[in-house]
Amino acid sequence: MASDPKIHKFDEVAKHNKTKDCWLIISGKVYDVTPFMDDHPGGDEVLLSSTGKDATNDFEDVGHSDSARDMMAKYYIGEIDASTVPAIRTQIPLQKTSYNQDKGSEFFIKLLQFLVPLLILGLAYAVRNFTKKE
Repeated sequence: MASDPKIHKFDEVAKHNKTKDCWLIISGKVYDVTPFMDDHPGGDEVLLSSTGKDATNDFEDVGHSDSARDMMAKYYIGEIDASTVPAIRTQIPLQKTSYNQDKGSEFFIKLLQFLVPLLILGLAYAVRNFTKKE
């Protein structure tokens, strides 16, 4: 950690709520977890859902390991200015990301993975029945 940590305002931190730019507030400290998005065991949606608010409770409720807590040091970028944190914390709605837009194509691919083998099996059955001699 830096000897003179940068102080971030809540509004500034809350703007960083996308897959390619994600900051979290945990125990009064600000972390830029953008490089960790793909590696997070719970997926990037878990991290994105904790943006725009104090994520301390979300972090503690999961029960992270000591190694996870040690890993946080490399993502530390400063402290939160406590006077800028709203008394009633509201969550900023997530921006639509390319991840959410790809769900339709993911469904289509899974559907094809199911239907294509069935089609091949049906075609093989039809060919066998229509070409066999009596």
